Amino acid sequence: MSSIAENLERIRVRINSACTRVNRKPEEINLVAVTKTVDIERIKEGIAHGIKIIGENRVQEAKEKYPAIGNSIEWHMVGHLQTNKVKTALEIFSLIQSVDTIHLAEEIQKRASALNKIIPVLIEVNTSGEETKYGLNPEELSSAITSIQAMSNISIQGFMTIGPGLAIENPEASRKSFQLLYELKNKKETEFKVKLPYLSMGMSSDFEIAIEEGSNMIRVGTAIFGERIR
Repeated sequence: MSSIAENLERIRVRINSACTRVNRKPEEINLVAVTKTVDIERIKEGIAHGIKIIGENRVQEAKEKYPAIGNSIEWHMVGHLQTNKVKTALEIFSLIQSVDTIHLAEEIQKRASALNKIIPVLIEVNTSGEETKYGLNPEELSSAITSIQAMSNISIQGFMTIGPGLAIENPEASRKSFQLLYELKNKKETEFKVKLPYLSMGMSSDFEIAIEEGSNMIRVGTAIFGERIR
């Protein structure tokens, strides 16, 4: 069985190769190690071998792990966030990557205001058109940005998307989704005269395609820790 250290080294090689193909610098790429169902000892092993950001899909699971791992690294919320979990999420996560409705943004604003905190977020966009995916439709994005910009305790830092289900078997299937998000980023930066520094796209199966299409934040779980325990 490959060790976590060996897996991380392989991923770094793949990042370097993808960057070389499109004349980018590997240090531009933020690796988020997704730790859904991963036990604390294996997470600590990953941190010992260079992981600086971990991503959790579930608030309850993050809450259980947080006391043992602490805030010496960044915690990102990468899964669907229920409004009734926002209060706890804001105590743990430094970035909410999955703001997928205005209703969720309003709850984050309410809780962040009570804490007197500014919460960095990414807006999740459904670029594949799959009904099973969370996220705003591209045509809703301008309206959503306008609404969220009016929320004084939220700072929009960019966008996040998930490639189509086909990408697990055929990574190339994600390319159009990633191209679309990159185009949306450029358009919205111009439209709203803002900088949106982060594009979170690409997972274990398709992160090289994502890097080629402009991603600077990839969310990798199974390629680091192995197949998840269901």
